[in-house]
Amino acid sequence: MGGIKWSSAVLFLFAATLLTAAFSCSSSTGGKGTGGAEWVMMDESYVPKDDVEAFIKADAVNRGALPLFIRNHKSDKRALSGFKGRQYAGPSPRTLEMLNPGLDDWMLVDIRYKSESEREIVRTVLYLSIRGVWKVGDSGTLIASS
Repeated sequence: MGGIKWSSAVLFLFAATLLTAAFSCSSSTGGKGTGGAEWVMMDESYVPKDDVEAFIKADAVNRGALPLFIRNHKSDKRALSGFKGRQYAGPSPRTLEMLNPGLDDWMLVDIRYKSESEREIVRTVLYLSIRGVWKVGDSGTLIASS
């Protein structure tokens, strides 16, 4: 009987160690598959870091939607696996290449802004560079990746 108690205790400690390790790994990723990307406020004085951010800023200026917040995941494969849009659900970079001939690059950006009714809206946009031209590939949400 003593052997059963001892092996149960060892098994319990092993399971507790695994759960602790899994929890610490999942909490250190920044949540929701962000890969460490931080929210940045985009206003009139914001200097875009790339063509996609310049497009987002120009569009927001035209619509009078500044300020807004962006979280640029760039080409983070882990964030892409958590993307759920109208056309793509958790695609891989290889899937994007197969479905978009001439794909040069892709980028995933979260955009957060307030609507005219002051409701906060958060959406994730998948931008695709096809033969050197950036375009919106899909729009949806970013869910937690495992």
